[in-house]
Amino acid sequence: MGTTYTVISLLIPKYLILEKYFQFLVYCIYTIIISALFIVISFFYGLIYLSLMQIDNMAPMTRSPLFLFIAVYFVVFIASALSLVKHNFKSTSANQELKNRILETQLKFKEQELNYLKMQIHPHFLFNTLNTLYGFALKKSEDTPEMILKLSNLLDYLLYQSDKPLVSLQEEINHINDYIALEKMRFSDVLDIALNIEKIKETIQIAPMILIPFVENSFKHGQIIDQKLSIYICLKCINDEIHFTIKNSIHPSDKEDKNGIGLTNIKKRLSLVYGDNHELKISKNNNHHTVELTLKNLKISTNEF
Repeated sequence: MGTTYTVISLLIPKYLILEKYFQFLVYCIYTIIISALFIVISFFYGLIYLSLMQIDNMAPMTRSPLFLFIAVYFVVFIASALSLVKHNFKSTSANQELKNRILETQLKFKEQELNYLKMQIHPHFLFNTLNTLYGFALKKSEDTPEMILKLSNLLDYLLYQSDKPLVSLQEEINHINDYIALEKMRFSDVLDIALNIEKIKETIQIAPMILIPFVENSFKHGQIIDQKLSIYICLKCINDEIHFTIKNSIHPSDKEDKNGIGLTNIKKRLSLVYGDNHELKISKNNNHHTVELTLKNLKISTNEF
């Protein structure tokens, strides 16, 4: 009992578990020597005092010192093995709990970062649209009610639908159309826009406000050439992938990088939401600024929207 207690209560937790192998080995040797001494003493005590020097009078299991050694150290071995299993189980459980807490903290951090990034999207669009709406109202334009309606739809999407982890691709497209309709009212005949949408599957879901910021960016940084702001948008679905391309006109002499905070934020969102399942290419030539986005392994909804 003393040997077992020493091994499982002192040597294993204080030395073996803490990877102090040399100290563990040294103290194990000391423990074996001391325990062997007590086994020999107990054997002679039983032989001399209990059996009156008659080995036949001793209990059968205690007549052989070798058997005593084997029995004692077998019990110590079994108890030590059970103790190690117990420590390993506790350690594994503690590590798993720690990993779960770390993952939970990371998820909360990512969620907060996503919410922060969403809050920074579209403020200048809202101000520009309100200014345009104010101008329409002063002119008592017949387009004012329609503009208010489309702006209301967009605000509903930005404020409420964006809280959802996923929305249907068609829903994102509908709000892109509302956005373009508002910009057409602002730019009037100056705007030359081509929208090409092919093979859209209504069952495909994407993160909300993933495509709209690129459209907004093309209006914000696009430049009027020959009295025209040219924008080309193409969206295709191939299996479970989305291929999105948008171009806007720029001056050949324009060398300035106008990505701005909006594009920086959307890059962070893409990285957080899609990770390696997205490709984003941004290029510029003499006449156009081009964005090519591919979203892969998209979730397919079993419900119809």
